[in-house]
This record gives sequence, structure tokens and C-alpha cells, in this order.
Amino acid sequence: MARPGGLGKGLGALIPTGEGVDTAPAPTANTSAGLMEIPVGAIRANPYQPRQHFDEEALTALADSVAELGVLQPILVRPDGETFVLIAGERRWRAAQRCGLATIPALVRDADNAGALAQAIVENVQREQLNPLEEAAAYHQLIDDFSLTHDDVARRVGKSRATVTNTLRLMQLPPSIQRFVRDGTLRMGHARALLSTPDRAFQEQLARRIVSDDLSVRAVESAIRDREADPAAIVEKQPSQRLRPPGLMELEELLSDYLDTRVSVTMTDRRGKVTIEFATLEDLERIYRVMTESGRH
Repeated sequence: MARPGGLGKGLGALIPTGEGVDTAPAPTANTSAGLMEIPVGAIRANPYQPRQHFDEEALTALADSVAELGVLQPILVRPDGETFVLIAGERRWRAAQRCGLATIPALVRDADNAGALAQAIVENVQREQLNPLEEAAAYHQLIDDFSLTHDDVARRVGKSRATVTNTLRLMQLPPSIQRFVRDGTLRMGHARALLSTPDRAFQEQLARRIVSDDLSVRAVESAIRDREADPAAIVEKQPSQRLRPPGLMELEELLSDYLDTRVSVTMTDRRGKVTIEFATLEDLERIYRVMTESGRH
């Protein structure tokens, strides 16, 4: 199927160097900033794409639009040998595949994997295409795969460190609550409020109340304050559900930031336990170096 004519008015203004639209040659290591018509089959999906779920109904609607009007906004790719790898624009590329388009307009950039992921996050977040959990997973991927700190991630995606850290904390919520956040049943404000209590059983109970009773964020915060003042008034307190000492959560976060990985701390009347997560043996070696080398100075 031939692509409908035209790339949309004003598209050339996106190219600072003023190039026209060319048919893509074989990519080279120095390819940069050009607006090209690239064969759809010469493009591969970004292995670092933060978006994991593509809404089928929205993708079908986009494909219908592309079939009628063409791709009005170029995708962003980087050259890789004889092919190109997507940096951003996977929904447009998938829609073009569904329509049977031969080529698709693309801006070509040189980017390493970390840069490609950061650019994909920036575009998706700015377009509000990532839900908070996908955004958190993408930040976590930058930290895990590329050994970046929270400050590094914040600089790459153009957000404050506090925003990045608060978004990453969503990964600490129980899976049942994460599903509510992913589906949009719970807003980010609700999730942040739930994170202010370390009692997971109470978090889940309160999350269900938010959904069933349509509680406001302020009401959630009030319920948590009431819980702290009188735990038995809301949920019968079980030994395994008791609130942790006030400073424990802060120490847990400090350890997580220092070691650049997730750290959990549990404590009973007689003893405590620190659990440090790692992805690979290399990551474990990195954590070991951080823990041992700091004591040598």
C-alpha cells in the first residue's frame, strides 16, 4: 500500500539544518539530523522502549488515521549497520506496519542506548503516553542497566530529582495497588499518600476504599493520620502488620540511594534484617565495592 501523499504542513521546520525529505540511503555512523523516508521494514523496535503496553483500540484508531492522512509526524531513529533502531515513535511505526506503508518519515539521530532510552522517555512523558508505573519502570531501567543515579536520571529526562525519586517509589507498592495505578483507577497523588504508611496490609485496604468510595487524596491522608493515632480504630492490628519505627523508612531510602539499588529493612523485637537486591553478579560486585571502598577513606 502506498503512503498517502504529503508529510503534513510545516514538517520541514522541524529540521534545523533545512534539509529536504530524501529517500533513506544505507545508514552510516555519522548520519544525523536528516529527515528521510525510511523503508518500514528497515526499522527495528527499540529494545529499551519503556512502554510495554500498547492500547489496541488506540492503535487501531491511529492506523485508520495513518491510512487516511499518512504519517504526519516523523519518528525518531538511530542508524545501526544496514538498518535503523527506533528511539521514539513506536506507535506510529506500528500503525504504518498495519497499513502496509512502504516507507515512513523519520528523523535520524546518533544515540547510545542510554541516550535512546532517555529520549524515548522524554517524548513519551511529555506526550503523557506513559502511565506512572511505566515511567517508574523506565527510570528503574536507566538506573539498573546504565548505572545512573537518581540525579543522573533527573538531568536526562528534564525532571527534578524529587519527582524521579517519588515516581520510583511506586515500585514499592504492593502489586494489587500497582495495578490500580497502571489502570488509572488510582491517581499519582493517591499513590504518594499510600506510600506514607509502611503497613502494606493497610495500604491495600485503603486502596480498595479509594476505589469503592472515590476518596480524595486529602481524605486518604486523613485516614493515614487517624491510623497512626489509633491503629486499632481502622484495622485490627496483627503482629506482622505493625507499623515500623518512624526512622526505619528513611534509613531504608538512604541505603537505597547510597547503594543505587532497592533495599528493604525488617525489624522485630529481637532482631532486624537488611535485604539488598541486585540484578547480576556484576551488579553484586558493584554493591560490594561501594560498601567496602567507602571504609578505606
